[in-house]
Amino acid sequence: MIEIKNLKKYYGENDAIKAVDDVSFLCPDGQITGLLGPNGAGKTTTLRMITGLIKPGAGTVIVDGRDVTREPGKVRQLLGVQADATGVYPKLTPREQFRFYGRFYGLRGKKLEERVQAVIDELHMQDIADRQAEGFSRGQRQKIVLGRALVHNPPNILMDEPTNGLDVMAVRQTRDTIHAMKKQGRCVLFSTHYMDEAERLCDNIAIIVGGQIVAVGSPEHLMQQTGQSRLEDAFVALAGREHLTYSDYGKHLADSPALPVMGD
Repeated sequence: MIEIKNLKKYYGENDAIKAVDDVSFLCPDGQITGLLGPNGAGKTTTLRMITGLIKPGAGTVIVDGRDVTREPGKVRQLLGVQADATGVYPKLTPREQFRFYGRFYGLRGKKLEERVQAVIDELHMQDIADRQAEGFSRGQRQKIVLGRALVHNPPNILMDEPTNGLDVMAVRQTRDTIHAMKKQGRCVLFSTHYMDEAERLCDNIAIIVGGQIVAVGSPEHLMQQTGQSRLEDAFVALAGREHLTYSDYGKHLADSPALPVMGD
């Protein structure tokens, strides 16, 4: 489980740029949580603070009871992070890359080889596992990045726009993998710009606008709250209210018992 509590990250002179401004939400185990927002809303900054790549200006991130700021090494063992597919080593095979990353997490010998093979099987990579990655499609490179995130068998997975730029078949395979991780009981947090994907996959969604969380709830609850029949329309309705503060939203949404709001 990932708990995000009152995260803040300001930049610029006198902290004029509020990239993330008092963000709080919960990502339970065995569920898929989506982090949605327009460009520049604070999604990537939030994800980077969760992974420990950026130190929060204030607030905390708790991963399975571990504070990411106080225990970054232990949190890394509990997290798997799939970012962009551009970081794939072209001269190494997927199997070699999984071994390389597995050693970073302390895996050795038989246990390392078992985890590498388990990832290859889970991601259906048997036909490309021992080929150099040079010339791989974007979807194949994304599988390598995801496999590296899974090699140490973490209970929590972060994915930043995992289907961006993929073809139809690769998108379907990625979505199937996300569903499988949920069935395994993992906590999955991912960002996406595809509203149909979020509506189809997510148990809960946190919408961030201008560095603030403006709504949290299931796709159905967000649509019901806004009176819309599609998540895309609900998102536009909510994201267009950036002049409201998060506390304003909390008061507004708390009137509906069907829609949980993660406050302070």
